[in-house]
Amino acid sequence: MFTRVSIPTPFQIGAVNAYIARRTIVDPGPDSEEAWSRLVEMLEARELSPADIEQVLVTHPHPDHFGLANRFAERGARVLASEPAADIMRDFAAQLHSEQSYFSDFFERCGVSRETAETVTQLPEAFLPYAQSVDTDRALGAGDTVTVDDSELTVDTVQGHSAGEIIFSYDHQGRREAVVGDNVLGDITPNPFLQIPDESGARPRVLPAFNDSLRWLREQGHDRFLTGHREPVESPRERIDDILAEHDQRTAEVADIVSGGATTPSDVMTALFGDLPATEYFAGMSEAVGHLDVLEVTGRVEKRESGGVFVYESA
Repeated sequence: MFTRVSIPTPFQIGAVNAYIARRTIVDPGPDSEEAWSRLVEMLEARELSPADIEQVLVTHPHPDHFGLANRFAERGARVLASEPAADIMRDFAAQLHSEQSYFSDFFERCGVSRETAETVTQLPEAFLPYAQSVDTDRALGAGDTVTVDDSELTVDTVQGHSAGEIIFSYDHQGRREAVVGDNVLGDITPNPFLQIPDESGARPRVLPAFNDSLRWLREQGHDRFLTGHREPVESPRERIDDILAEHDQRTAEVADIVSGGATTPSDVMTALFGDLPATEYFAGMSEAVGHLDVLEVTGRVEKRESGGVFVYESA
């Protein structure tokens, strides 16, 4: 049903996949002239113009996925996303500033120097030009349906890579398929990015939630995933098993690191990845804290504070 379009991005991940079906686009890509030209070219090949697009579906609120939604909205398209994603996309700059304020302190409590923490949290400012804020016309939740090309897509919420992730499942030519964004990727293990505290004031334990979400998704009977980057996943259950196994292996590595004595998240990140450049710190710290969260919620490590820094020890 969907045609995959490879959209160039300025980000390290490389091209992002947009999906077109008649007058619907899923995840149109970052707000750049290069990305826009590529989409317009593909629409013209289908004898369409940007003004012919009626709806834009967004799987999650990262700039490389939603950035161009505003250009279509200005031409009359409806934008559909989850409610958490809608809140972020409505004012992406405000969201970024909230994250910068929280993580500059949080990373320092993880054992990173204040100077480094501030440098790392300032880097995403470069994303702002590619993430034009946009209003959402319809907030989607689990169990909602969306009509695309005379087919009914079912919405499900998933967790692990971004706040407000949703996937779109549908039947096509006798198979169950889903557009899954970055929740599952074919040859990359998706990053379990840290998130700021929710309305209750608690920091989401992203990786434990990701593992639970993957286990649920594995049982949904999909035959094919259309992914946010690179090639589709033709064996979803097998790929999910591989990702979960990679998570388990990394968690075991972190348990071994902590078994050597009192350990900070920064210590874990360095033990896992060595001396990372500042551009990789957020992903590295997300993974370190994520696996510590898994160990903590399963009772294998205990966390305490020492001099304002989080310290983990084997339980």
